[in-house]
Amino acid sequence: MEEILINKVAQSNLITFNLEDLYDKHERASFDMTQCLFQGLILREKDFRAFIETHDWEQYRNKNVSVFCSADAIIPTWAYMLLANRLQPTAHFVYFGTPLELENVMLIRSLQQIKPEDYTDQRVVVKGCGEINIPTAAYVEVTRLLTPFVKSIMYGEPCSTVPIYKKK
Repeated sequence: MEEILINKVAQSNLITFNLEDLYDKHERASFDMTQCLFQGLILREKDFRAFIETHDWEQYRNKNVSVFCSADAIIPTWAYMLLANRLQPTAHFVYFGTPLELENVMLIRSLQQIKPEDYTDQRVVVKGCGEINIPTAAYVEVTRLLTPFVKSIMYGEPCSTVPIYKKK
């Protein structure tokens, strides 16, 4: 007698939520203000304005750009404003923060576009592994968004999950 294999995962009515599907595919770039500092300490307005006029901004075309300063220097707010103004016409998106903070913001912005009510009373598996390194902040945000609506949230793959939440 032949044994019939049953795919219990396929019959489980689990919804896989893959954060990679929300990942913005534009290239990333960063702009560290330390390159504009005089002696690595201060920003001089005249020199900075000259830099703004002569710098090759095309290298940021259609990229998501993080703007930050890795040195322990005080950068006036207007300098970041000038930089954002110059990047805006070429870059896809400009964000003040480190490259990791940019990743967090991009994914959270994408998550804010979903409709959590579409997952009402569903069993959701938030996919854990993949091709792209998804920041932890995105997993926290998707959990926060879905918890009020779903029947359950699990982490991992449908065949091997870690339970996160179950409606009582």
